[in-house]
Amino acid sequence: MSAASRDPQRSNRTSRRSRAALLTAVAAVAALTLSACGESGGTQGGSGNTNFVTGTDGIATVDKGERSPAPKLDGETLEGDKLDVSDYKGKVVVLNVWGSWCPPCRAEAPGFVKVAKDTEAQGVQFVGINTRDTSKSPALEFEKSYDVPYPSLYDPTGKLMLRFPKGALNPQAIPSTVVIDREGNIAARSLSPLSEENLRKMLKPLIAEK
Repeated sequence: MSAASRDPQRSNRTSRRSRAALLTAVAAVAALTLSACGESGGTQGGSGNTNFVTGTDGIATVDKGERSPAPKLDGETLEGDKLDVSDYKGKVVVLNVWGSWCPPCRAEAPGFVKVAKDTEAQGVQFVGINTRDTSKSPALEFEKSYDVPYPSLYDPTGKLMLRFPKGALNPQAIPSTVVIDREGNIAARSLSPLSEENLRKMLKPLIAEK
């Protein structure tokens, strides 16, 4: 006779722990799935003192002295190259979380392409984070269709999104856009699709920072 059979209470406790672990994992996946391709998101970046202000345009910003460092974001691009976002320190980095299956992502793509080209000489580097595409083929076709000039990290399960610290301006929806300042700190975020006008508005003060 097994120990679990001799001790029904122990068996029940083990079963409850297993169910709790399973429910926690399901909830984490559900949270990301429900936010996928949403056109809006919450205004808080997590628990604690967030230090950011969200404007009426949905763009959240943090004053220069109160920003949190961006997490390490590295991996393989859609083209199979290695990329580490920290290599762009000294530039303003625009991180755009997108999926080829996401209509709002397609809607904002032309504006992102235009602004990326227009601001490159001003020290701005765009980097995509492609997520929820189960293979690279549709994502590569997306890039080709919109003539995307910047690289995208391939993150099909959303692991890179989970590296952002609690209380920071973390991406919580698809699409999301996070801007990192020249010192490598998280400076601004939008949880909604961005028009070309709002994207430029988001970048202008950060480009001007020295």
